[in-house]
Amino acid sequence: MAPAPPMKFLRRVQNEYPHTMLTMTDLKIGMGQLLVEGGEPKRNLQRAETMVREAAARGCGIIVLPECMDLAWTHPSSQTEAMPIPGPYSDRIAGLAKENGIHICCGLTEKDGDAVFNTAILVDDSGKIILKYRKINVLKVAQDMYQPGQSLSVADTVFGKIGVNICSDNYADCLDIGYVLARMGAQIILSPSSWTTEYSVTEDHDPYGEKWIAPYTRLARLFDIVIVNATSVGTIVGGPYEGMKMVGCSLAVGKDGVAQQSTYNEFSGQLELVSIQVPEPHLKGTEIGEMLNTNNALAGTS
Repeated sequence: MAPAPPMKFLRRVQNEYPHTMLTMTDLKIGMGQLLVEGGEPKRNLQRAETMVREAAARGCGIIVLPECMDLAWTHPSSQTEAMPIPGPYSDRIAGLAKENGIHICCGLTEKDGDAVFNTAILVDDSGKIILKYRKINVLKVAQDMYQPGQSLSVADTVFGKIGVNICSDNYADCLDIGYVLARMGAQIILSPSSWTTEYSVTEDHDPYGEKWIAPYTRLARLFDIVIVNATSVGTIVGGPYEGMKMVGCSLAVGKDGVAQQSTYNEFSGQLELVSIQVPEPHLKGTEIGEMLNTNNALAGTS
């Protein structure tokens, strides 16, 4: 297979021919397993900056960072310290993307009027926010903090169509969100996350293996897409989950199964790289239903 064209070449051609969709067959994605401290946006963003620079230096086209990586998921400061998007935190992410020539997908806590949202953004390597998504499947314990989102979308990039969701949007009983993104044409779904468990649970138990691998794999195989997440690490201080821990275990899954799984424990702040083959653009509209019906018939299911 011929090597993928360099990122700068793809960006130049896209700028000169904006209606031309170019894709990179081989894509290196960084899963930024970041230590996230509750209510400490300055330190969290500094760590994110270091990780973005490392990902760019190691040849990543995209880096994924965790859910609510500014203030931490369910931290009480979300009600008083959340910022708008665009705003100071998203502007800093945009500047990092442009400076380092890399796409960044990350979770931020968004203030919009009186409402607060658990939001993820996708920023391209020119520093432009090309997608903003507000988490829909908000856990019951967090519903006093975050309002649910009301829309889904995909973004056209030099890598193909990318969709974004957040953490529990990928629960087995909530795969409709992934199905809709796939029907919108997503070839890749990026998912900032914050996988949390009781402090007594150790990596010997790894309860998140099948909890996430099964739904990710079902979605990836049904539609031939790639799903990549990045989860936070550290101990939760403040809020309804105080005393629990964020355990990493970031995951990348394609139609052939798990492509990469990061270390599972609360101390595993690290950048994990995964190289993927970007799936070809897939079927659209009613053709997807026909394909699913055919696959179900071959599998002997209804």
